[in-house]
Amino acid sequence: MARIVIVEDDALQSELIRRYLERERHDVEVIDDGAVALTSIRASSPDLLILDVMLPGLDGLTLCRTLREEMHELPILILTARSTENDLLLGLELGADDYVTKPYSPRELVGRVRALLRRALPATTIRTDVVVGGLVIDPERRTVTVDARPVELTRAEFDLLLEFATQSGIVLSRSQLLDRLHGSAQWIGPRTIDTHVKNLRLKIEDDPQRPAKLITVHGVGYKLESPTG
Repeated sequence: MARIVIVEDDALQSELIRRYLERERHDVEVIDDGAVALTSIRASSPDLLILDVMLPGLDGLTLCRTLREEMHELPILILTARSTENDLLLGLELGADDYVTKPYSPRELVGRVRALLRRALPATTIRTDVVVGGLVIDPERRTVTVDARPVELTRAEFDLLLEFATQSGIVLSRSQLLDRLHGSAQWIGPRTIDTHVKNLRLKIEDDPQRPAKLITVHGVGYKLESPTG
């Protein structure tokens, strides 16, 4: 059972989501105001946040950015009626782990929640540091250093980087990465991966405009460059 906070000002939507999540035996709290949600989440540290973009007062994107700066490990799923690519990518760039566009299937939403909660579990299969050149990843502590410099990553960024690092030198397609991170690539588009890669480069590359670690293989996907080639 997880403790989940829903921040949604549409009472019908929030009640529908609550019912489906409670069937999964989750403890669900609904808040309809962004400012109130910020105070509550800071105090309670939930296991997952479902956040509507269009909120009165403190909007969802601002709330997402603020919470991501304070809580790097909090899984955040945003809900939006804005289906344009730029709006969706903005949410991911501000720190959301995933998104659902309205109207959506409650089953789809529950599936996304399951996937995010699975990713939030402590690592059990990889117990030693993963080292690729100057990049060191500790899967148990979920920490990353680049040339001994600590790097703060969101949960999605960490999971993506770990996937690259455990298969360094191997080209991974967007569909492979989507399937491994989200469980079902049909729910989201390849630009989700592109956005997370862009953010990773800003954090791990000396020159993000000319990446030397996380390389694009045009027409295929990405790979984390192995120092041995």
